[in-house]
Amino acid sequence: MKVRRALVSVHDKTGILDLARGLAGLGVEILSTGGTARLLRESGVSVRDVADVTGFPEMLDGRVKTLHPKIHGGILARRDAPAHLEALDKHGIPPIDLVVVALYPFEATVARPGVTLPEAIEQIDVGGPAMIRAAAKNHASVAVVTDPSQYGAVLDELRAGGGALSGATRYRLAQDAFRRTAQYDAAIAAYLRSPQAAPTASTATSPTTSPRPSCITCSSPARRRRLLSW
Repeated sequence: MKVRRALVSVHDKTGILDLARGLAGLGVEILSTGGTARLLRESGVSVRDVADVTGFPEMLDGRVKTLHPKIHGGILARRDAPAHLEALDKHGIPPIDLVVVALYPFEATVARPGVTLPEAIEQIDVGGPAMIRAAAKNHASVAVVTDPSQYGAVLDELRAGGGALSGATRYRLAQDAFRRTAQYDAAIAAYLRSPQAAPTASTATSPTTSPRPSCITCSSPARRRRLLSW
């Protein structure tokens, strides 16, 4: 499958310029977001903003950038399904053949002494794992790269293969991608279960608050009547 369009959105910028320059040299159109797009553009790499594709600006302090049908449709569309390709054409969705994502550094953040729960929460990536999983699911048509250590081999194969990656490579990259998202979610779950993440007294339920009973049958008859009338 030849790579004609790549979406590049990485927190860790290690090696990304070399990869992007290599992709551009192969005639690949690069879509990108935020700081990644700015770095590539300032370094002379031609890049198209994701906001230009979606028609929506990045919003909510960057929490929403790539969560859009014009991105996920381009990643998830099966290239062997005429109805999928017709839908892309109908809605003006460009197919995306390569997804390069390095997730927010949640693990590194919570490893810092004194990190607060709100600080940790802001480092939970949402759009990144969604793109990774979408590309890995559709690995028959899309390649997904999740670590700078993969850049060199991927670029070498693209150059040797006339801009294409083999099915075996896409399958291996999908395995690595699901392993990465599993590790990421496991790290988040482990942190949220840890004493380090325990809510402070100010975020806990006030002792003066009287929540509704979760079990109506455990209440008195009068109480049950009032609950059922709500």
